[in-house]
Amino acid sequence: MPRSLWLLVIGMIINVTGSSFLWPLNTIYIHDHLGKSLSVAGLVLMLNSAASVIGNLFGGALFDKVGGYKSILTGIVISLMAVIGLVFNNEWPYYVVFLTIVGFGSGIVFPAMYAMAGSVWPEGGRRAFNAVYVAQNVGVAVGAGLGGLVASFSFTYIFTANAALILVYFFIALFGYRRISIEKAEQSSILQQPQVVKNRTKLTALLVMSIGYLICWLAYVQWQTTIASHTQDLGISLKQYSLLWTINGALIVFGQPVISLVVRKFAKTLKTQIIIGLVIFVGSFAIVAKAEMFTAFVVAMIILTIGEMFVWPAVPTIANELAPKGREGFYQGIVNSTATGGRMLGPIFGGIIVDLYNIELLFIILMMLIILSIIPTALYDQKLKKKSQDTSVIVSSHT
Repeated sequence: MPRSLWLLVIGMIINVTGSSFLWPLNTIYIHDHLGKSLSVAGLVLMLNSAASVIGNLFGGALFDKVGGYKSILTGIVISLMAVIGLVFNNEWPYYVVFLTIVGFGSGIVFPAMYAMAGSVWPEGGRRAFNAVYVAQNVGVAVGAGLGGLVASFSFTYIFTANAALILVYFFIALFGYRRISIEKAEQSSILQQPQVVKNRTKLTALLVMSIGYLICWLAYVQWQTTIASHTQDLGISLKQYSLLWTINGALIVFGQPVISLVVRKFAKTLKTQIIIGLVIFVGSFAIVAKAEMFTAFVVAMIILTIGEMFVWPAVPTIANELAPKGREGFYQGIVNSTATGGRMLGPIFGGIIVDLYNIELLFIILMMLIILSIIPTALYDQKLKKKSQDTSVIVSSHT
């Protein structure tokens, strides 16, 4: 990897480590410490995610206008101010206000980071996005593991640790990202199309694929919300729940050689890679639906992690390949806002079903939704292929 990508990777690790002190424990804090229902907790997280959606779209567009350096610094400063606010006042309703602002600030950062990764190493293809994805999960493994331990002493320490790491990330970005040069990636994938293909067709393809991506995140986020609370009801400790996310992050980091080998052998296209991951997701929820002991949750988390290792890096790679030159940030903003949209709708969706019915019904619905998400994933590039074939016929007839 080029040095500039290493700087992005290190920054991502620091950033996500800080945020991972907080996000796995949000539902538990709102439900158990602030005394609110799961539905209210879901609504609060929905506000946080809604702000992130706006931040994603704004951050992607900002990247295309002013570049990654200024975009990332803008997001970091906003997040840092809000987290400092949480350190000094984390009671209701101030918690909601500051958490929403954190969502907007962090939302600005992520599409800019992914767009920069694709731009500084265009020949790397999916490897650039996989590197950023792995970096995120190093942060998840470290932050989530330490978060449960720190929270067992005081939740205030969680907010302080988050603020300290965001401050470190600010200085890394301030001095390290200034000289990163952005080279526009050349279209070089199977999705590359002749110039006569309208950009609107590519955007439509991205939006269709994003439907499946949204559904997938809606299901995935239940592990951070309803399943988190469910584990507490089963007598699983906060430290054990946090350990699940440490396992998730560690497996993503150390399992890369195996997954890379499987992808090369059996997933020749990014579409196939995503579909394999979705099928694995279904297996994870089938296990967690029957889980009562901590070991069963560990098995379900391992399967979930294998599934996400197929899906999560592939989607921004496709977005980068579809993006016209000068629109990389906008396309990454759409992908990130879609994921955030799933995180926004998931908590309130899951919370309402659990509050009105039961968590067993929720698991059944989630498995059905993931199976349905295979359809838009399989069909997203059909119009692109048709346009390509039609263009080939036209070109041949003129030659």
